[in-house]
Amino acid sequence: MAKRDFYEVLGVARTASEADLKSAFRKAAMQCHPDRHPGDKQAEARFKELNEAYQHLSDSQKRAAYDRYGHAAFEHGGLNDGFASSMADIFDDLFGDFMGRRGRGGASGKERGADLRYNLEISLEEAYQGKAATIKLPTSITCDACGGSGAKAGSKPVTCKTCAGHGRVRAQQGFFAIERTCPTCGGRGAIIENPCDRCGGAGRVTRERTLSLNVPAGVEDGTRIRLAGEGEAGLRGGAAGDLYVFLAVKPHPVFQRDGADLYCRVPISMVRAALGGEFTVRTLDGADSQVRIPEGVQSGHQLRLRAKGMPVLRSMEYGDLYIQAMVETPQNLTRRQRELLAEFEAESSNKTQPESSGFFAKMKEFFEGLS
Repeated sequence: MAKRDFYEVLGVARTASEADLKSAFRKAAMQCHPDRHPGDKQAEARFKELNEAYQHLSDSQKRAAYDRYGHAAFEHGGLNDGFASSMADIFDDLFGDFMGRRGRGGASGKERGADLRYNLEISLEEAYQGKAATIKLPTSITCDACGGSGAKAGSKPVTCKTCAGHGRVRAQQGFFAIERTCPTCGGRGAIIENPCDRCGGAGRVTRERTLSLNVPAGVEDGTRIRLAGEGEAGLRGGAAGDLYVFLAVKPHPVFQRDGADLYCRVPISMVRAALGGEFTVRTLDGADSQVRIPEGVQSGHQLRLRAKGMPVLRSMEYGDLYIQAMVETPQNLTRRQRELLAEFEAESSNKTQPESSGFFAKMKEFFEGLS
């Protein structure tokens, strides 16, 4: 019976990329894998056909030869040397998860502990000054009764007899010899015959831990601090994971932050804005700073205080503080106040209110030009 076209076997176009080939092979091979169809000769034959097609097309040299000469390129030996070894690589790459080879601790049985996350909320003042924080979190720690081995005191894990300590066993599936995770030891290569009474053989127990954390000055919202080895303890003496502390800076009632710069809005009376003057603002360092208001300041004008912003992380520099003047319109006026403002309005000129006078002059000129 003539062989089917390799591209047809995998169900891809001849222009398919390596990623397309790999995806198509994995999907099809998982459906007809011998482990899912024990004793099914038709599934076994289909699986062999897929393997052969992928083994040739995944190799750039073999694929180029196949595209030019077809199946004739591999007759009488051709380019088939090393078929068995290349197939082992293919299985490791594509079926590592399915066969249970990945994520294990190896023959030692040790597994690294998981990384942990802790969310810490701080104030803007604490972000300015830095903070020595204390956090509490429940996590797994190494069992002190067995020292993390998982075995009862006076005993130790023994080598698994099923896999001879390798953590994997080999099974013959027709034409192929396939390695699987050892069902007896779960891939660890060792068995705990007398598990520790305190941890049940896991080598770790759950406890609440108290840790000290140094929050440096200048941190921003979303900053991540890594505490190496402070995560979850590993299984059976494996290395501990890491702890990642994510910082959230609470909104401030007065200041808004943009990087190292701070912004705040200060209401100013209409009279002070017209005549000028000074006011005092307290900055995050606790000091009082005098701010001079220029005569005739307009609403929205920004006044800058150098180096009164946030510290720049891991440096000696500081950002600036920008104060936005907001001219406040008076309300609930008395009759006399109304009269005075009316007199002022009547006596005002282009020099006292240049922006409004200029605006209305331009508007008048525009509409006169239309007529």
